[in-house]
Formats: sequence, C-alpha cells, structure tokens
Amino acid sequence: MSRSQRRIAQFFVAILGTVLIAAVPSPAGLSATGQYAIATMFFAGFLWVTGALPLAVTALTIPVLLTGTGVYDDMDVALSGFADHLIFLFLAGFMLANAIQKYNIDRRIALYAMATMGSSPRRLILAVMLVTAGLSMWVSNTATTAMMTPIAVGVLAQVLDRDELASAQQAAAHSTDAKTASDGGTAEAVDEFTNIQIGMLLGTAYAASVGGVGTIIGTPPNAILVGQLNAVLDYEIGFVDWFLIGLPVVVVTLPLVWFLLTYVLYPPRVPDVAEARVAARAELEEEGALGSRGKRVAAIFAVTAGLWVLGGLGEFFEPYLSSVWLTTLFGGDGMTVFGVEGHQGLLYYVLVGVAAVPALVLADTMEWDELVDIDWGTLLLFGGGISLANGLADTGATEWIAETFFGGLVGAPIVLVIGSVILLVIFLTEMTSNAATTSIIVPILISLGSVFSATLGLTDFSTALFLAVAGTIAASFAFALPVATPPNAIVFGSGYLKQRHMLRTGLILNGIMTAVLTAIIWLLFTFVWPHMLW
Repeated sequence: MSRSQRRIAQFFVAILGTVLIAAVPSPAGLSATGQYAIATMFFAGFLWVTGALPLAVTALTIPVLLTGTGVYDDMDVALSGFADHLIFLFLAGFMLANAIQKYNIDRRIALYAMATMGSSPRRLILAVMLVTAGLSMWVSNTATTAMMTPIAVGVLAQVLDRDELASAQQAAAHSTDAKTASDGGTAEAVDEFTNIQIGMLLGTAYAASVGGVGTIIGTPPNAILVGQLNAVLDYEIGFVDWFLIGLPVVVVTLPLVWFLLTYVLYPPRVPDVAEARVAARAELEEEGALGSRGKRVAAIFAVTAGLWVLGGLGEFFEPYLSSVWLTTLFGGDGMTVFGVEGHQGLLYYVLVGVAAVPALVLADTMEWDELVDIDWGTLLLFGGGISLANGLADTGATEWIAETFFGGLVGAPIVLVIGSVILLVIFLTEMTSNAATTSIIVPILISLGSVFSATLGLTDFSTALFLAVAGTIAASFAFALPVATPPNAIVFGSGYLKQRHMLRTGLILNGIMTAVLTAIIWLLFTFVWPHMLW
C-alpha cells in the first residue's frame, strides 16, 4: 500500500469512528453536543496518532467539526483558540530563536562549554547536555537539538577514529542483525557502536526534552497547558510561576539522566578527549568575535528574558511602588499612569515577548523574511488544541470522561494518583508526539479536579491545576521511541545510533523517571505549589 493509499485509509477510519461515536445513543450524563465534542476528539486524536495528516493540518479540522456538528453555532467561537495570547508568545520566542541562530550565538555557547568543561569523556557529555538543556529552556527543543546534534557528531569525530564513526553510521542505516554484548552491566554493539557515541547522542536528545520543561516557551506541551488553563479555568500561570515549577524538575532530573547514561548504561571507554577540546577551541576561534549586530541580538534576548522574570515579581516591589505604578507595570484593577483603570501590565510576559520582535528589526539585526521562517505548524497545533479543549469543556464532555474512566482511583493514595497520571502520559507520549498527547489529555486532567479533590484534600480548581501540570511535565519524559518527541527523532535520524539503543535506554529511563517525577511532583505539591499557584 502506497503512502497516499494508507493516508486515505486512515482518514476513512477516522471518519467512520467519528460518525459511529456521534451516532450511538448518548450515555447517561453526556449531552448531545458533548458527544459530538468527544467524536471530534477521536477524529483529531486518531489522525494525530497515526500521522495520516500533518499535526497542524489536523488541528485546522477541529473548528470545522466543532462548528459543523453544532457544538458551536458560531465559527468565530470555534476559531478563538487560534488567537490565544500564548500563540503569540511562542511566535515571539521562535523569532528570537531565529535571531540567536542567525548570529551563531547558540553555537558559540556550545563550543565554549565543551572547550571549558570537556576534560574527561563524562564531563564532555555533561557539557553537551548542560548546554542543550540550557538552550532548550529559551529556544525550542527541536531547534536546539537540530543545532547540537551536528556539534555532538563533530566532537565524536575528534574522540573516535573517523572511519570508526563512519562505519557505525553505515551499520546503523543498513545492519539488521547486529548483536548486543554485555560487559559489566553495560551495553555496546560489537564492532559497531561505542558507549560514548550512544551516550553523547542520547544525552543530547534527552537533555533537550528535559531542559524544555524549565520555561513556558521551552516546549509546546508547556504552552498548550498554559493556554488551556486560561481557556478552561480562566487561570493564568505566569512566566516566573512556571519557572519555579519547571526549574526544580530540570535541576533534579538532568544530572540523574547524565549519571545513568555515563555510569550505568554506557560508561565511556575513551581514555582521552583532549583532541575534542582542542577542536572546540579551534572552532570557537573560527567563529571569531561576535559582531555588533550579534551583540545587539544578545542584548535584546537578555533584556527580554530579564523582563519575563521581573514581570513575575510584582509582590516583591509592592512595598516600594505606588499603587498606580504597580498596576501599570505588573497589572491589576487600579488606576494607571495613563489615567485609565485596569491594566495587564507593561511587564506582562506576552507583551514583553511580542515587543522584542520589532526591537530586533529596529536594531537592524533581522529582516522580515528571516523572522517569518518559523514553525507555523506548531502555532496552528496550539490553536487546534485550545479549540478542542474549549469544546470539550463547554459541553461537559471532559467531566464525563474523567468521571467514567478515572473514577476507580477515587480514594487511592495521592502518590498512586500522581504516578498513574505520569505513567499514562509517558505511555501515550511514546505513541504520538508530546504536543498532540498534551492537547488531548490536558482537558481531561483538568476535569479530574472534581473527581479527585476529596482524595487530595484540595478544592476542585487546585486539584485540576495540580494534575494538569503533573501530566504536562510527564509529556517531556518519553525517551524510548523516535516518534515520542522531536529531539528523539532528530538524533535517531542522524544515523549514528539504532532504535534498539533508544528503546532499551528509554524503557529503563521511563521506569525510573516515573518514580522520580512522582516523588518530585509530590514534594512540590506538598511544600511549594500551595504557596504560589493557589
């Protein structure tokens, strides 16, 4: 069956399943419009999972179905998700990333870190992972991995014999019967792959996924969550709020992933990496000094990031600013310096991000054609996900799903509830992209607030917020399959490792990270989040 025939067959199955779900008698407690919203969720979810259509194209079908089935009687409402403010935050983030990459600022940071830190094989891998994670907090993890993978391969070429590296790539592309040897609990393909090669490339992908958890703009699932919380609960997580949630997760899990890769699974057996450090220094020198335009980009990015953080610290400035200036800068219902009542705040993080785009043009650093070369498909996916969440919430469908499928966990220990959510999301994310998984599962997790509020001892709102955040974090920790996340797909597509390496390592890390994330999220939930999110 050709690709076109397979796509048509999958689309037909999606249509058939959607019609069947919409046509069966409505279950007790579910309205007709709610049933149509669930049918829409099936249609979009099936196409997202199978990849019959590009993710963004599938997202565009959501408002069509929501309006066509009568869930909404006005298509303007069905399309409102595509104008969500978080989409414009990511738009600005993508454009800032383009400017950083145009002047090789990210590459300079990577080369500097490897030249400075890479004094041993393990420290070299750590340097690559730290830079990758750090960049992924501010630049999309897809773009970061695409930039870091060639650098990692270049480092390996200095550490390993170039012929050995080339033969490994050829083996990864063509060999189907390679055997895996065991030596003291480590795994390494005989005569094909080296531990440092596997550890370096997997470390790059995993660090990009983990680092993306750190900020709202780090990975699409974060923004999908924030947008849906705003749409469904009318609650907004600020930039600093998320930073205080995501950064502890990154700080704990990134070193753990590095330790497991380099000490347990793939201990590097290369005695000397001096040539790699020398090569990194040489490439850094070839880059030369950052030009004036590059410096202006770096300054704009630094100011933008600083204002993002500053905008979430309004309560610390409250004793020192008049109410007028406090409202003007940080938002509120009071009078502003402009003589009007009510303001979102000049330091509102979306406003700051969008303002950075004209700043790049005014600073003579970017042209419009360079700015618009971004991942528009991801922005459409955000919009479709928010529209779907709105449709499910407005019709009561998510509440029905939550009570029907998760009611059995009511009364279970809190750790079991958290662990079940994390394990479910990681499993689902292995099957499809983390962005698509988050678009489907977050509305359901939000609706679980009313189901588990008594179990967790919180209000419905707080429980919904807690479970949705936990599930979203878990969406970035699917490590076993290339399809799970773009970073996984990029390093697998480099041809320098095989799927069995990722599958074996990923399954082990998935199990460990389920337990670790459960513990971290429970600790944050107990000691940190109650003081900042509700």
